Amino acid sequence: MEVTEVGEEANRGDRPGFLRCCSLGSSSPWLYRTAGIFPEQGTEEKKTGLYFGVATQASKSQRSRCHGRAASKARPGGATAAAYGRPFLTHPRCPEFRARVVGLTMLVTAYLAFVGLLASCLGLELSRCRAKPPGRACSNPSFLRFQLDFYQVYFLALAADWLQAPYLYKLYQHYYFLEGQIAILYVCGLASTVLFGLVASSLVDWLGRKNSCVLFSLTYSLCCLTKLSQDYFVLLVGRALGGLSTALLFSAFEAWYIHEHVERHDFPAEWIPATFARAAFWNHVLAVVAGVTAEAVASWIGLGPVAPFVAAIPLLALAGALALRNWGENYDRQRAFSRTCAGGLRCLLSDRRVLLLGTIQALFESVIFIFVFLWTPVLDPHGAPLGIVFSSFMAASLLGSSLYRIATSKRYHLQPMHLLSLAVLIVVFSLFMLTFSTSPGQESPVESFIAFLLIELACGLYFPSMSFLRRKVIPETEQAGVLNWFRVPLHLLACLGLLVLHDSDRKTGTRNMFSICSAVMVMALLAVVGLFTVVRHDAELRVPSPTEEPYAPEL
Repeated sequence: MEVTEVGEEANRGDRPGFLRCCSLGSSSPWLYRTAGIFPEQGTEEKKTGLYFGVATQASKSQRSRCHGRAASKARPGGATAAAYGRPFLTHPRCPEFRARVVGLTMLVTAYLAFVGLLASCLGLELSRCRAKPPGRACSNPSFLRFQLDFYQVYFLALAADWLQAPYLYKLYQHYYFLEGQIAILYVCGLASTVLFGLVASSLVDWLGRKNSCVLFSLTYSLCCLTKLSQDYFVLLVGRALGGLSTALLFSAFEAWYIHEHVERHDFPAEWIPATFARAAFWNHVLAVVAGVTAEAVASWIGLGPVAPFVAAIPLLALAGALALRNWGENYDRQRAFSRTCAGGLRCLLSDRRVLLLGTIQALFESVIFIFVFLWTPVLDPHGAPLGIVFSSFMAASLLGSSLYRIATSKRYHLQPMHLLSLAVLIVVFSLFMLTFSTSPGQESPVESFIAFLLIELACGLYFPSMSFLRRKVIPETEQAGVLNWFRVPLHLLACLGLLVLHDSDRKTGTRNMFSICSAVMVMALLAVVGLFTVVRHDAELRVPSPTEEPYAPEL
């Protein structure tokens, strides 16, 4: 319903004498008074009631009076829009008409980007597979059977995790929570990830790796069930369970596989990177499929934003059941948490390369966490299909990973340090784009969408580069302790950013947050320059010859 009045007096907060199309959902209280819908007193209370869907409706005479007067202004001379054979809301100067055009543009752009990125990824992967020589692991049926048992459980867990990502923010909006309240929910999830991440390795060793994977299925299922409730405290508990589940997902499964691979089956240790390289590729594919699936159940079928969370529960139950039936249990010698952290801190302070690498990771990934929170409120008001947008993000990340493999191949032979620098530069450029495309009153959702795609492309370059450099720089025995020290500042920066956004105005807060993220990424760029200066002559940090790389067997 479009019924607000605007004039010279309206700009001063008085009753106006002219009418113009404006949204009834505006956050300015005087709009409700000047439209004559709500009286002067009690405006804020009735505005709040409207926000939660219980506001008093305008009378028929008020609606006809408002629309009639607005229509008389549609053309010079006071003629109504009906006289020209079209409704008033299709006038090019009407905000609703412009919003519909922007929404249609956003919809078409999202689908075209998704198809284009998917085609690019498919072409690169097919060309890579044709050029890949066969390896000995492919001819080992015992290894492939063991690998398949791991993938069945692991991929179900990853699919359930990705299925929840596109509509998490939208679900909280659907429950009529304000952006500040949603920010607190995200902060709770990040804080839970920090706390449980610090003790995840010790917990997994104590419970057993298989038991920990089953516990992941149970806790994540409970997390999904909490999304059916509109109670804020229940949702906070769900976020805490989600943090525990995330910590288990990224520790228990990998630890179980490595132990079984080396200790029980006695396969060559050099086959382990091949398994996780293949898992990383299919992880991207699952994320793309999960985004389309979430869009289908939530939007196309019309089941609402809670549907993807309900759909994830059967996948989690099946993952837990397969782990119980097909996996054996294994344990490892526990190392005291204090000793782990102390060893990691010594390594961090004694090697400048480790300190700079940790600084880059903390700054870069904290910005990515804030991006995960902000992309939905930036694009959703303009009619973006969230599931397709999310799948486009994942396809862009997959394209970045494919470009990383091509860039480090024998033909181009670029080094991970070069690609890490490029990834940080792309994110800096994208964040500067976002500071302009999210300006209040001058929003450009298509430009914001393109900037988000560039950030995801940079992530596809960043994560394999960072993983390679971490393996080379940090001793294997100290990696758990050093990563604990990396995670703490990373999540604290992200939580601080979300809390700053929580205390700011909705529109200017988003732009200011992107400006702050731009400054943070400039600091990360300076750390990259410092690291490049330190390691430019370090042969250890160079990619080995492609003939020496392990082969990732196809399934």
